[in-house]
Amino acid sequence: MTSAKGETSTKLKSLSRKPPVSHEVAEERLAGGKAQEDLTVPRSKTESATSSDDGASSDTFSYMKFKRCLIKPPLGRDNGKPSDPETDERREKVKEMMKFAWDNYKHYAWGKNELRPLTRNGHIGNMFGGLRGASIIDSLDTLYVMGLTEEYNDAKEWVQTSLDLNSNGEASLFEVNIRYVGGLLSAYYLTGEELFKNKAVELGEKLLPAFSTPTGIPRGVINLGSGTSWSWGWASAGSSILAEFGTLHLEFVHLTELSGNPVYTEKVMNIRKLLNKIEKPHGLYPNFLSPVSGNWVQHHVSIGGLGDSFYEYLIKSYLMSDKMDDDAKKMYYGALEAIEANLVQKSPGGLTYMAEWRGGILDHKMGHLACFSGGMIGIGADDGAPEKRQHYLDLAAEITHTCHESYTRSATKLGPEAFRFDGGAEATATRLSDRYYILRPEVIESYMYMWRLTHDPKYRDWGWEAVQALEEHCRVESGFSGIRDVYTTTVSHDNMQQSFFLSETLKYLYLLFSDDDLLPLEDWVFNTEAHPLPIIRKSCLQDEATQDKTVSE
Repeated sequence: MTSAKGETSTKLKSLSRKPPVSHEVAEERLAGGKAQEDLTVPRSKTESATSSDDGASSDTFSYMKFKRCLIKPPLGRDNGKPSDPETDERREKVKEMMKFAWDNYKHYAWGKNELRPLTRNGHIGNMFGGLRGASIIDSLDTLYVMGLTEEYNDAKEWVQTSLDLNSNGEASLFEVNIRYVGGLLSAYYLTGEELFKNKAVELGEKLLPAFSTPTGIPRGVINLGSGTSWSWGWASAGSSILAEFGTLHLEFVHLTELSGNPVYTEKVMNIRKLLNKIEKPHGLYPNFLSPVSGNWVQHHVSIGGLGDSFYEYLIKSYLMSDKMDDDAKKMYYGALEAIEANLVQKSPGGLTYMAEWRGGILDHKMGHLACFSGGMIGIGADDGAPEKRQHYLDLAAEITHTCHESYTRSATKLGPEAFRFDGGAEATATRLSDRYYILRPEVIESYMYMWRLTHDPKYRDWGWEAVQALEEHCRVESGFSGIRDVYTTTVSHDNMQQSFFLSETLKYLYLLFSDDDLLPLEDWVFNTEAHPLPIIRKSCLQDEATQDKTVSE
């Protein structure tokens, strides 16, 4: 992974995700050869000790207790099938797209990280440190939720026989956490299959050495085999990145829940403590922080690349804690106030957007990655100060509208990687290097949340526009591919079916056309890779445990 030449419009879900537009970096180093069958006993607890029955000892997680603490069944009354025939037809179309993307991945790239649909082969890359099967792990919950049972079973079998966690290579702590740990956790919570839990905890353990720094702020890159970690070469003065170390909280709290080991929660709470303690310019959180000194390295602030999911995880930590995590709540609304005061702008044409902040100077551009913020502000609207609730919902709708405009103002009706609001341009990319679309989900993610919050039919219409554009411009003979320029209809494909297309883009579209009781927001929060994680109802789980105890007595 190379830096995007000092361009910080990337996210870290970013840098990883920036396609080599000009030349192909086909790094196919096979770390450690073919994965051996995983016959080792997971270093977490053994299978028998963590069986799903209620009689499990008190320090292990009981899946049955967890299920009883959900308000609604995860898959709804009828798998979320909408009563309206047109919506149902659209939902079936999205399911067909998922099956098409998956079948081609299985046929041409099985076990590799992504499918290259034009050349019909697999891509491994060097982002996951020798781990394989990113598209498989990312798709588990999508396949399960869509009722693609045979495909889900193939994926599960691969995890059982071929997911080798004993890899030796440079991995992005952030990417491994959101895709692999997140994907395995949600697969476990949805299905109760112990296999997924054990793999998640085993992998979580391998990430812990990244936190061995003077401040406890983890470094961005870790060798999963040796445990050595370091910062990205392109990151300013060896710093760690806000979106990376700020996007561990949801998964790590669940690792503690499942393993009974408090170390995961302690690590992420320590990050919080440090962030609360240090001075924040205008209440804003810059993107680069030194893991050695614990000070900010540059005053660059962005709700897009490098910053984005830190903010998302604050409000989602609060929601996931059953609204008990007051610290997360305070940090989120404090950050949102600072963002409104310093970054939120209105264009002459009346579009609301979030500018980037460079040491007090505004850069009037917004990245596709920042378009998740419509949904984020929406789901956080209800828990803000009562007099601001409507204001937040309006702001969420305005930002989602702006992001939709970035799609409608292009020839393909797909949005560019970044769009600007200066020099007369509004919501359009002015640089050639910003015109690409790599099957990203963020705009559709906001449509899904805004639909659930308002039931305004325009969000479903906008989602359907995106489906048609994806079909017309990104669907190729053997899968889906990103495109290099959204402003021309003679498209040039980038030959990459990103794993997040299966995990996020298609899942959010499917949920947009489903009833609200499919993965209801009362019970689930989605990690930044769209893996659903359940709300932790401590009081309910404790009541369940007490009940079990009295019954057994």
